[in-house]
Amino acid sequence: MEYFAHVDEGNRDRKQTLKEHLEGTAGLAAQFAESFGKKDWGYCCGMLHDIGKYSEAFQKKLEENSNRQVDHSTAGAQVCMEKGGLYGYMSYCIAGHHTGLPDYGSSFDTDGTLEARKRKKVESYQAYRDEIRIPDVKTLPFDQRTTKNPDFSMSTFIRMLYSCLVDADFLDTERFMKNERVERDAGESMGVLLEKLDQHISGWLQNDDLETVNGRRTEILKHCLDSGEAEKGMFRLTVPTGGGKTIASLAFALNHAVKHQMDRVIYVIPYTSIIEQNAGVFRDILGERNVLEHHCNVDYRDAEELIPMQLASENWDKPVVVTTNVQFFESLFANKSSRCRKLHNIANSVIVLDEAQMLPNDYLVPCTAMLEELVRNYRSSVVLCTATQPALDSFFPNITNIIELCPRMEEQFRFFERVNYQNLGAVFEEDLVGRLENENQALCIVNTRKQAQRVYQQLKGDGVYHLSTTMYPKHRYRILDKIRKRLKDQKKCIVISTSLVEAGVDLDFETVYRQIAGVDSIIQAAGRCNREGKRCAAESVVCLFWVEGKESVPGQRQQIDVTKNLLAEGWELSSQKMVEEYFQRLYHFRGEGLDKKRIMEEFRKQRYNFSKVGKEFRLIEENAKTIYIPLEEEAKQLLQKMKCQGYTKSGMREAGKYCVQVYEKDFDKLYGAGMIQRISEDIEDYYELVNFSQYTDEMGLSLDVESGIAIFS
Repeated sequence: MEYFAHVDEGNRDRKQTLKEHLEGTAGLAAQFAESFGKKDWGYCCGMLHDIGKYSEAFQKKLEENSNRQVDHSTAGAQVCMEKGGLYGYMSYCIAGHHTGLPDYGSSFDTDGTLEARKRKKVESYQAYRDEIRIPDVKTLPFDQRTTKNPDFSMSTFIRMLYSCLVDADFLDTERFMKNERVERDAGESMGVLLEKLDQHISGWLQNDDLETVNGRRTEILKHCLDSGEAEKGMFRLTVPTGGGKTIASLAFALNHAVKHQMDRVIYVIPYTSIIEQNAGVFRDILGERNVLEHHCNVDYRDAEELIPMQLASENWDKPVVVTTNVQFFESLFANKSSRCRKLHNIANSVIVLDEAQMLPNDYLVPCTAMLEELVRNYRSSVVLCTATQPALDSFFPNITNIIELCPRMEEQFRFFERVNYQNLGAVFEEDLVGRLENENQALCIVNTRKQAQRVYQQLKGDGVYHLSTTMYPKHRYRILDKIRKRLKDQKKCIVISTSLVEAGVDLDFETVYRQIAGVDSIIQAAGRCNREGKRCAAESVVCLFWVEGKESVPGQRQQIDVTKNLLAEGWELSSQKMVEEYFQRLYHFRGEGLDKKRIMEEFRKQRYNFSKVGKEFRLIEENAKTIYIPLEEEAKQLLQKMKCQGYTKSGMREAGKYCVQVYEKDFDKLYGAGMIQRISEDIEDYYELVNFSQYTDEMGLSLDVESGIAIFS
């Protein structure tokens, strides 16, 4: 009897034999696993993953083109569990290659878990013995002598092996189904990309005048380029605002990748605004086909010429990937095949964590543990890139030396000092308004959207602007364009904003007022003052304050208290020592809160709960609801399309330009007052504004709603 894996639905006479599929998948999985030295594991997993298809029931299903469910994943998992030893770890991968990595479970489970799969009765698949030999596994997953948490290391290894398997399985199936006509494009080599960068920066490298800003940027750039020759490991790039860290980090990453024959460079960035900006810079230097931008605001599916990019976004098969903290870390802790396919392509990569201080505090322990695994066991190098370097040494117990890439770091920070700080202490809101009325070009950043709206209302007039996430993105970009023009024309420009202007927004004010927040936020805010260095530092003032009797900021209490204590003790904000002290104290106070969901406890005693962690590990908690603002003509048309044609991913992403996120407390008031309504029963937590007077061009969506107001029909 001949056994088949797939049948071409367009031509049912075209079939792929099961042995061909197993060997094809095994070959690809072996190739992928070779990036971290475990070719034998990849090959074995590939050969065993579909042996359940050797059952008569599955072959009958294929022949009859039936939708009947036949479990073909449990068989290979059971073979691995019965064989025991190292093979037992593969059972997670094979059992979950369609449904996702399972939890270990218990002897009482009846479905889903690994324990339940162990006892499950499946159709006889013993015919596999006539065609398939169980391959040998000769290497160890990792060196147990050099890890302090072997269980976490093993769980990471299983994820990486799973990634190799599911990507190989998908690609081999795709290759057959499309009859070898696959439109993938892996981009150009690292060597070619380095040549393109060298050509781009060649003129800059002639500048050695260290008394100029460009001369200092060149010094940092040259040092990063030379440091690419260093051995793989963990690095810091601590560069002051304006020091050119984007190009400097790219220079290090490409040279490092070429030196060590690494496969790609991955930029991990907290804000989509910075991603779009940096990805644009990289595309200009390296070419469109070499840079994959992967986050919630980009979609490659609408144009025929972008099909290779869409395919690459599934498994990150491009030389340069620019993505978010959310996409990167949630994928590394996911259990579903769709998110895990890319993981093996993180191995043997240079990973640049831009704005490294934005690593999520609630998940700092598991995130840093994963970064350490990537460096120690998966041939990757990690660069922690920021002007406000977090104190993370103690989170990397197995890494003894983190190398700083910025030459003469303390000296660079002194050279790039552009402001002086004044601590106003506690002020009343009316005093703050009085100060701002006397300014010419000033930015005031407060901690909450409601406070930004209140202060703006007291100041509003010619040349006064409000910016916050109560405005939908397209509206904010229009306001930012107006602000930039007034600043350039030297006209009066007072901006009241939330922290959204602290990164990825290129503005330059004479004075900045910053409500007390974390030290890193304050220093980021200071980067909007005298940004171009055209004024002396003495004339460029950053005023710190807190407001008497106003609301606290959810989730920021500890950051604010630590900052207040440091200022009271006389620490200098411009000092790198204060930044380090701030993070050390913050992490000490957070304690167990640095692993809020107890992620690390789910990998103990060789019992690993992948499914549970996949659900629990969410960097952005789902406590906000989306309100669509259909004021512009395009927004009205998109809304009509959503109501008529229903939910599509590309449609929702396009609609994102007109959306505002609100927390539940504010949402309940708006909903109770009849100002918003559900767009569709098919789209959860997605509402439209129906009372347009609640949204103004000056302030966006007003959150000032009296309790008890309601509209009855």
